[in-house]
Amino acid sequence: MTDTFTIAIDGPAAAGKGTISKAIAAQFGFAHLDTGLLYRAVGARVLSGVEPVEAARTLQPQDLERDDLRTAEVAQAASKVAVIAEVRAALVDFQRAFARRAGGAVLDGRDIGTVICPNAEVKLYVTASAEVRAKRRFLELTGKGEVTSLETVLTDVKARDDRDMNRAEAPLKPATDALTIDTSELSIAQALKVALKEISALR
Repeated sequence: MTDTFTIAIDGPAAAGKGTISKAIAAQFGFAHLDTGLLYRAVGARVLSGVEPVEAARTLQPQDLERDDLRTAEVAQAASKVAVIAEVRAALVDFQRAFARRAGGAVLDGRDIGTVICPNAEVKLYVTASAEVRAKRRFLELTGKGEVTSLETVLTDVKARDDRDMNRAEAPLKPATDALTIDTSELSIAQALKVALKEISALR
């Protein structure tokens, strides 16, 4: 393997891409970046009163360590700021530099294989039905003590999908050469097995 090896993993919310990405990074000893955290951190700053583009341009490492980044409110804010071209541009260089770091890297997000790393050695698109993803997110949120309903979460998931897939700037879609993994009826272990088989074939 060369010093740099990039694995780009895209997909909608709660499809399992984060869990799969972390497991792949651990398997190969690669660095991992959840690029969604960048947008969540920007969204959280916006909720605190900072203008979106300014929030992205002045993002600091400690902003990625906030305790509220996984809340539903911040998730919605992240999806809204992600449609702003200037916000995306401010975060591109950081992501691309991370992707080509020595020792290999796994990045997961919405536009990694299509925009950030179109030349990644491996591209995966992890998806699942909106209903399955909503149930997963509902269990995650209620498990943390948040009060919500499955219907509300499903509405939020569909709203995020619509924004992510239909935005003018870097819409969420599979790269033409990405392997699509539908986790609707797969366990994480099964989905990971499919992903590792693809990666091993391309190493």
